[in-house]
Amino acid sequence: MQPGDIDLTGMVAFVTGGGGGIGRAIALCMADRGADIAIIEAVPQRCEQVGAMVEERGRRALCIPGDVTDLEALQEAIARAAETFGRLDILVNNAGGVSRRGFLDLAEKNWRRHIDLNLVSNLAATQAAVPLMMAGRRGGAIVNVSSIEASRAAPGYAVYAACKAGINNLTRTFALEFAEHGIRVNTIAPDYTVTPGTRGNFTGPVDESKWPTLTPAQEDAVRRRIPAGRAGRDEECGRVAAFLASPSASYVTGAIIPVDGGSWASGGWVRDRADAWILPPEIVE
Repeated sequence: MQPGDIDLTGMVAFVTGGGGGIGRAIALCMADRGADIAIIEAVPQRCEQVGAMVEERGRRALCIPGDVTDLEALQEAIARAAETFGRLDILVNNAGGVSRRGFLDLAEKNWRRHIDLNLVSNLAATQAAVPLMMAGRRGGAIVNVSSIEASRAAPGYAVYAACKAGINNLTRTFALEFAEHGIRVNTIAPDYTVTPGTRGNFTGPVDESKWPTLTPAQEDAVRRRIPAGRAGRDEECGRVAAFLASPSASYVTGAIIPVDGGSWASGGWVRDRADAWILPPEIVE
């Protein structure tokens, strides 16, 4: 496969939460490969920022400020994208988020917010986008953003992980339901990835110059836990998502693709101080 084989020329992609982190990287990777981009993003300044970056790449952009938990606004944004560009080929269900807290410390409003943000928005966007893809009679592609936490116990992230597990199941189910319409459905499952959120840049434009650097101890902890020896980069998720949305993945549907530096494959194995692979009970500090 050559770099040019991942070709999205003439296609239109809609990315939820497309203003920062993995969502922004996906939007820009798809623009680099020829797609026009529409996003919905909760931070208005990031809408402007991503719109300008897409247009710098010679593609058209439609960037809509909005909260994906407002389902009417989300569905209207998807309809607006299809009307503006005359088609809709790709949906990226990226929007989501979490903060670490024990389940018993969550109020009902907290876990309902988690469910609305991470799972219900996915359902609403898919239900809005698929009929538009079907109407175009060109097929389409849905790329969901899950997490490796969907496939293992996740203390402190119970509701988030359950939502991501739901996305994995929806991916397989929708792959079957929409196959007859030529619509493929796949998911990427990242682990720890450097994003504005993991660097405390929650508001305003994305500004990497203000991100704190990890301490040597933090870097060592990441290196020992992740087989690749480092945190993921958002553009690495973006490139896999672009591939899954492209004709190069025309026979790929219902797949959950880890983009995690080997974390899921490690099954709990980590490096000790001497760089030997061990299971955690064997760790000697």
